[in-house]
Amino acid sequence: MNRFIFLVDSFSAWVGKAFAWCILLLTFGTAYEVFVRYALRDPTSWAFDISYMMYGALFMMGGAYTLSRDGHVRGDVLFRLWPPKIQATIELTLYIFFFFPGILALILAGADYALESWSYNYGTGEVSINSPANVPISQFKTILPVAAALLLLQGVAQVCRCIVCLRTGEWPAHLEDVEELEKVLIQQHEEEEEERRRSAAARDGATK
Repeated sequence: MNRFIFLVDSFSAWVGKAFAWCILLLTFGTAYEVFVRYALRDPTSWAFDISYMMYGALFMMGGAYTLSRDGHVRGDVLFRLWPPKIQATIELTLYIFFFFPGILALILAGADYALESWSYNYGTGEVSINSPANVPISQFKTILPVAAALLLLQGVAQVCRCIVCLRTGEWPAHLEDVEELEKVLIQQHEEEEEERRRSAAARDGATK
């Protein structure tokens, strides 16, 4: 079960980091639009479409990666104070009764939405109505069921994580990843404080 969790976490991380490159396309597209609009007085007809497609793809395809790192917003004011087994019991219940039904509905509705988009224009696919560039958007709408399927797979891994916690009393470790600088500094400060306390205790013991 731990092996399965590791494999799914690794796959979600690979997908999330692959789609993180959408940030560069979004940045370059927006910067180019600003330059030609205000410097050359010649705005593009496709920049708006590119911006919401890149951001939407990044947001949706990064969902499973965020779930694998326990990074989604949660009200953990009380949750973090409870023992791991109680936490696992609550999470398992929520996954079964809320997460999976919602994700399955999203997969079905998203697949229908995507198929309808691909059926436009005699099967050649839907184009954007937000600009005169006729940018194809069927592939963008296909991301919806694909992202939901990835979330479903990661949800199964999270259920396995809950089961392991119920058996062992401890949460399986998440894969290591880049940490925010603020969190790193806080951890370093705590380690330095702990080291000072140990040194002070050792000096007190030596004097006694």
